[in-house]
Amino acid sequence: MWPWGHLGVAYLLYSIYTHRRFDRPPSALPAIALAIGSQFPDLVDKPLAWTFDVLPGGRTLGHSIFFAIALVSVVYALAIRFDRLEVGTAFVIGHVSHVITDIPPSVLGGDFSGTEYLLWPVVEQPPEEPVGGILDAILTYYALGPYEIVQFGLFAAAAIVWYRDGMPGLGYVRSLLARGRGTKAES
Repeated sequence: MWPWGHLGVAYLLYSIYTHRRFDRPPSALPAIALAIGSQFPDLVDKPLAWTFDVLPGGRTLGHSIFFAIALVSVVYALAIRFDRLEVGTAFVIGHVSHVITDIPPSVLGGDFSGTEYLLWPVVEQPPEEPVGGILDAILTYYALGPYEIVQFGLFAAAAIVWYRDGMPGLGYVRSLLARGRGTKAES
């Protein structure tokens, strides 16, 4: 799945969660944590595999359920420690939805090849064609077909829901950027 597909699915799930659990749209910091969590497996695996050649593939460590279990434990421990349970929950929803939505659609037809990443390193990852970095990987691995069109639709739906939710996180990021520019101008 493309990054915007992961973000779209994660936001839709989290928005439903906050509306049902708290009867309100997502808040700013949890929405930002959600966005980071929705990309986190790729932020771990893709550079380490495709740029630094440390991992055997772009879906290994960060996509493994073993890593997810450890990560969820650490995130919740920190969230409880710093009284940020909603932020931790948002990150976890983003991360877990990413791992699940990377399961290939062929699984619905009974073909479980391509799911080995879930049990990495216990189950060996099928070999990937070598790539010369992230840009080469994008050009090598990604095509535009019906599955990708659905992802654009999910992202568009999430963008509409995010807008209707009051664009949580946007004002916070803008204020951080404005503060950063103000600090640089003063120095």
